[in-house]
Amino acid sequence: MSSSDRPSPVTPAGDDKGLWLAVLEQGANALQSAAPLKHFDVYVSGFHPAKDDPSMQMEAHHYCQVVNDDFIQAALFDGNTAHANLIGVEYIVSEQLFDALPEEEKKYWHPHNYEVLSGSLVAPGLPAAAEKALMKRLMNSYGKTWHTWHTGRHDIGGGHSLPLGDPMLMWSFNRDGECDPRLEADRERAMGLDTPKTRTQRQGLVELAHPQRGVGLLADRFSGTTPLDGVRDSGQ
Repeated sequence: MSSSDRPSPVTPAGDDKGLWLAVLEQGANALQSAAPLKHFDVYVSGFHPAKDDPSMQMEAHHYCQVVNDDFIQAALFDGNTAHANLIGVEYIVSEQLFDALPEEEKKYWHPHNYEVLSGSLVAPGLPAAAEKALMKRLMNSYGKTWHTWHTGRHDIGGGHSLPLGDPMLMWSFNRDGECDPRLEADRERAMGLDTPKTRTQRQGLVELAHPQRGVGLLADRFSGTTPLDGVRDSGQ
């Protein structure tokens, strides 16, 4: 296990794999194609709060397919190892595509500028030039995220061993102090990150930031938070 590995916080319910599964996997590897998955090859790690209950916060490890300049789709996991649990999906659109959405639809999409400018969204292992290009592309974008499985937090647990209940619409953090510092510190330590350094390196992106819808949506659900330069609400 490498220093940046992040195992899942929970083991799914059920018996160990039987011989039948080994035979199935062998046949699948030899004869079946995993074509839809082959281009989910960009990995980023971040944090998500639930829109209706932002005290419910968790890590999300995104495996993304960059479909084109304006659209990305991602499978979400609770870790980055071979046994990570699939916990949801996220669709990411550019500002241009977001602006063209029906007004009723826009309420499902959260803004991304804080995640980028704060350094909380990271792409471990990606070369610096490639990460810079990716983060620049994510500036002013929006995400629509559904979690189908609450597997809990790495630092305090509290998850379910099976996906239970309704899918949860997730949101983004948009001010310093909204994300539980224990959650941030645990990932920082486990994955060997340096978020203050990353934040400093991304200051050149501030000039690209536009006001975004939804930045202030959860502001009254937190106390003692502070704004970040470049992260502004559009007032809509």
